[in-house]
Amino acid sequence: MASFIEQLHRKYAADVNRYLLSLTKNHHIAEEITQETFYRAYIFLHNDGIENEKSWLFKVAYNTYIDHLRKNKKTVSKDDDYFQRLKAYEKSIEEQYEIKEMLHELLLKLDELPVKQKQAILLADFHEFSYKEAAEILQITPNYFKILLFRARQKLRHDRGTDDE
Repeated sequence: MASFIEQLHRKYAADVNRYLLSLTKNHHIAEEITQETFYRAYIFLHNDGIENEKSWLFKVAYNTYIDHLRKNKKTVSKDDDYFQRLKAYEKSIEEQYEIKEMLHELLLKLDELPVKQKQAILLADFHEFSYKEAAEILQITPNYFKILLFRARQKLRHDRGTDDE
């Protein structure tokens, strides 16, 4: 059993951590929740096999994140420059600056979305989960997930359109 969880950790720890970092905006909290996620995965792992390991782990991560929020409602810490620190590959200084500004704007706009809509964007567009997998992670129906994703994308497009005018 331990070797299976070690394999899961090697395969998905970075993805789970990035997902949690995008939710928490704090490197240390994301690491803490990532560790708790794999601890819970180990405890609740059943021998009957998991259909989709990655979506199952993201569901555990999401539930661990929600539990963390409930425990620490009064403690909110944000690291706004997470996306700004992403490395731009071989771009000119101007292109790097434009990318940095676009990512900063995207992060700000994502933070303005309702929590479920933000989750939908992160799971579908950033982590490339299928609608079904993302819906399972959020514990909602696939149809409701599609509605959340549509509304989130629509809101982001609308905000981008009004900023350009």
